Amino acid sequence: MYGTNMTVRKRLTWIFLLASLFFFILIGRLAWIQFVQGEELHNKALEVRLRDVPVEAKRGSILDRNGKELVTSISVDSIYATPGHVKNPREAAEKLAPILDMDVDTLYKRLTRKSSFEWIKRKVDNDTAQRVRELNLTGIEFVEESKRYYLKPTLAPHVLGFTGIDNQGLIGIEKSYDEELRGQPGRIVVEHDAAGRPVPEAIHQYIPPKPGYDLVLTIDETIQYFVERELDKVVAQYNPKFALVIVMDPETGGILAMGNRPTFNPNNWQEEPREVWDKNPAIWYNYEPGSTFKIVTAAAALDEGTVRPEDRFFDPGYIKVADRNIRCWKAGGHGSQSFAEVIQNSCNPGFIAVGLNTGKDKFYKYIEAFGFGQRTGIRLPGEAGGIVIPQKSATTLNLATMSIGQSIAVTPIQLVTAVAAVANDGMLMKPQLVKEIRYNGKTVSTIKPEKVRQVISRDTAHQLCGLLESVVAEGTGRNAFVEGYRVGGKTGTAQVVGERGGYVDGRYVASFAGIAPVDNPKVAVLVVVAEPKGGIYYGGQVAAPVFQAVVRDTLRYLGIPETPGLVKPKEPWEVETPRVEVTVPNVVNYPVEDACRAIQAAGLKYRTRGEGEIVYEQTPGAGARVNGGTTVILELQPVGKRKSGDPVTVPDLRGLSIKEAGNLLENIGLRLSPEGSGVAVEQSVKPGGKVAERTLIRVKFEPPRREPAKTSPEGGTVSRGQDKLENPYRD
Repeated sequence: MYGTNMTVRKRLTWIFLLASLFFFILIGRLAWIQFVQGEELHNKALEVRLRDVPVEAKRGSILDRNGKELVTSISVDSIYATPGHVKNPREAAEKLAPILDMDVDTLYKRLTRKSSFEWIKRKVDNDTAQRVRELNLTGIEFVEESKRYYLKPTLAPHVLGFTGIDNQGLIGIEKSYDEELRGQPGRIVVEHDAAGRPVPEAIHQYIPPKPGYDLVLTIDETIQYFVERELDKVVAQYNPKFALVIVMDPETGGILAMGNRPTFNPNNWQEEPREVWDKNPAIWYNYEPGSTFKIVTAAAALDEGTVRPEDRFFDPGYIKVADRNIRCWKAGGHGSQSFAEVIQNSCNPGFIAVGLNTGKDKFYKYIEAFGFGQRTGIRLPGEAGGIVIPQKSATTLNLATMSIGQSIAVTPIQLVTAVAAVANDGMLMKPQLVKEIRYNGKTVSTIKPEKVRQVISRDTAHQLCGLLESVVAEGTGRNAFVEGYRVGGKTGTAQVVGERGGYVDGRYVASFAGIAPVDNPKVAVLVVVAEPKGGIYYGGQVAAPVFQAVVRDTLRYLGIPETPGLVKPKEPWEVETPRVEVTVPNVVNYPVEDACRAIQAAGLKYRTRGEGEIVYEQTPGAGARVNGGTTVILELQPVGKRKSGDPVTVPDLRGLSIKEAGNLLENIGLRLSPEGSGVAVEQSVKPGGKVAERTLIRVKFEPPRREPAKTSPEGGTVSRGQDKLENPYRD
């Protein structure tokens, strides 16, 4: 009996101990969950029953300098799904797909994903949103977002830029000021039960978004309109590769207008070719400025005292530098002339003599002081820095050619900033696009004009302005004359530098850089027209009239009083277009687009006859020597129209890659047998030869041989200054 009681007691003791241990374990576990894991588990519970819907902030507006709204944001609906709450995903996908113009299977995959939130389609129009609402589908809901809207789509799109689907800035001001414009997003927090239904009297929190700041630009809508109008005229008349105009306030560095062609509609940027909107030529295009750069040469020489306006020069039509003769654009030269007349006549030998007399050290001092070879700091994405031969590597020949705007590459924004410095008493200003940042209509930040450095003295600047006025009154810039106003400026005509170095025949950049009024400059303007068509390419003929129209309307709009008694030049500036002989390329059997490009690249015009995709005959024939601007007749025929058995004319394959040569031969019924790699240098059948269809053409390919060219980080090139220095076609 005693033994039995002891056994029972032992068992009860063990049970008590085990129960106590279990109890303490439960207490410990409860404490762990409550105090250690409590916050984490609480958040997980909220995630299960709370739905967090993002609320996009309204992006700030962009206004012109007078407060006119250029860019705003409008409210639109975006459609999203909670996949677990969609009752019949397949049926829902089939109903939604035709309304949203989406693929049924793609939509079905989204509706069946294991997630609590899936975008279906964002920023749809009102009609589409209403049609989806009428379906009344469970698990398909709406959230209000904002969509960027450009009120004047053709006005400065490269400057304003555009945004992506998440309202993030992608190019232009939209990108560079994205942080200021975007604001802070908000959210809606709603509690749901296990079936996905809102819980009455439950958590329903709205965290409002904070809208972005508004930007007030230096751009003037009216002046920008003048620029856009004249650019449209240039495109209609000359069909250039591209054209641009920049208008700057010399005193502040504020950009009053900046326009480019080709252009695009930022409201539908996805539908535009990428090459049109991807870069802003006004800030990234590296080009040889030609005679517009003579403003810098004159500024350096006058400021250093190397030359005075009355100093005499004799121009026999050329100047010998090292082993080269660099000719003047005027046959026979200008004879005896003062430096003032050298500027009026844009005389190459005169400017080269001045540049050489100034010396490399002093000349480079002003190149650097004016900001060439470095970014201006304008707050736009993608700015290039230009290309300048390092001073220690520059030869006497380089110095000579830089004096007339060759062997150096600048960007348009650099050049107009330098010209504005001359107009601003020699003070270089940093280019500016935004002058105020506002919130709820109140100014929160004012961006003041920024002085960079004093480049030339005040006296030199005034003297140079007077000399530039004589260019418009009596010299090559007469087509820029603005009735009633004293205007100064400089023309420029430069050949295009090829990708492999050297200059390209028949391709030019026409430009004009100027200021107005000369006695109290209010605007500095640069006009650049790249590769105009039609045989007219001088800056004084192509760009100067654009400057004249923009400046005339701008000064009148700004209310600048006219100067009475100004005498208009007797005759507009004209030049007899030199007769340049070029070789007609062989484009027989070329696709018509490629043939037209080859003809234009040679400095010729073209006219097509018939219909089709392939050129089967040309007049004049390949290899003929004709004057630049001659029209080549291209006879066309559709692919496959040639009768079986007719001989095939072999095209000129030299310079083409293996892929290009193979595609071309295949299109005309021939076969390629390549040897080597690179570009075609030899072919078994001479261009123009007749062979039977399916003939095998053996072509030898070699790596391209070319003189190294200076390459900028942005991809531009500039010649070394030793190619075609005798080119006379510059004003």
